[in-house]
Amino acid sequence: MSDPQARPDPAFALLDVYDAALPQVYGYLLARCGSRAQAEELTSETFLAAVQSARSGGPVSPAWLIGIARHKLVDHWRRREREERGLRLAHTEPDVEDPWDEHIDAIQARDTLAGLSQTHQCVLTLRYVDGLPVPEVAELIGRTVHATEALLVRARAAFRRAYPGGRHE
Repeated sequence: MSDPQARPDPAFALLDVYDAALPQVYGYLLARCGSRAQAEELTSETFLAAVQSARSGGPVSPAWLIGIARHKLVDHWRRREREERGLRLAHTEPDVEDPWDEHIDAIQARDTLAGLSQTHQCVLTLRYVDGLPVPEVAELIGRTVHATEALLVRARAAFRRAYPGGRHE
């Protein structure tokens, strides 16, 4: 009989990436959600997903982890939106056709963004902070491109109304 040998957990490969990726993942999430506690929670969810991927032989790199963090953030916004939707009536905003080209103060913009609905925060962050094209935003949030474009119009209008010194239409 041969001696059974313990095989190392493949997730240990993640340790090589962890030290370099942790500040990147946490910084990415903190800049987008604005809450340290929430960024910490989402960072831990991201690394738990990384452990699962490493154990199944999947790739784990800092870039891959940022992608997972983005998905975790979108999932967080979806959960929050569902919770808020249960607390308020649906409210539709008029369509406003206006390019998103105003110069704004970053601190006021972050505060204004934090006051919007989770759905509006999600699409504006993915589109204008992360710079994703509309089709990729649509895929991430599970909507059609046309529905996402309409959502972006409403989100921009809501942002303008809420932004101090912005146009109130």
